[in-house]
Amino acid sequence: MSDATTMDITQILKRLPHRFPFLLVDRVLEIVPGKSIRALKNVTINEPFFPGHFPGRPVMPGVLIIEALAQAAGVLAFVTADVYPDENSRFFFVGIDEARFRRPVEPGDALILSATLTRNLKGIWKLETVATVDGNVVCSANMMLAPDLEAPNRGVSVRPVGTQP
Repeated sequence: MSDATTMDITQILKRLPHRFPFLLVDRVLEIVPGKSIRALKNVTINEPFFPGHFPGRPVMPGVLIIEALAQAAGVLAFVTADVYPDENSRFFFVGIDEARFRRPVEPGDALILSATLTRNLKGIWKLETVATVDGNVVCSANMMLAPDLEAPNRGVSVRPVGTQP
C-alpha cells in the first residue's frame, strides 16, 4: 500500500490496542505508510477527564494531547510495519523532545493529529508530531516509538522507511 488512504473506527480498533476511555483517535483522515498520518480526535464535553480538569473551565490535559499524538503515530507504525497488535507485538512510546503547548483544547474542538516519520534506526522510530484545532497549532513534539522487546517474539519486525518487503 503506497497511496494515501483513510481508516474508520473499526479499522483503527484493529491497529491500536487502546480502548475506551483511553482510545484517543476517532478517524484517520489520511495515512501514507512509511511517511505520515493525519487523524481526528473529536473532543466532547462528556470526556471522562473534563469534570475534574477543570470545573467551570474544561480543558483537555496536555498529556492526553501528547498521548493522542502518540496513538496516531502508533497507527502509522503498525500500518507501515503491516502488523496487527496483539500480546506479542506492540509499539511503546519511548521518548519525547521539544514538546510545546500553544493554546488550550476545549470541548467541541476537532483535534487534528499529524505525525511524520523522520527516521527509523535500529527499530527506533522518530516522528515529528503536531496537533491543530481550526488550523492553529495547539501542541507539537518530536517523539520516539519502539517495538516491545520483552514480548515473546521480541517485538514487531520493522523495515527502514522507504524499503520494500
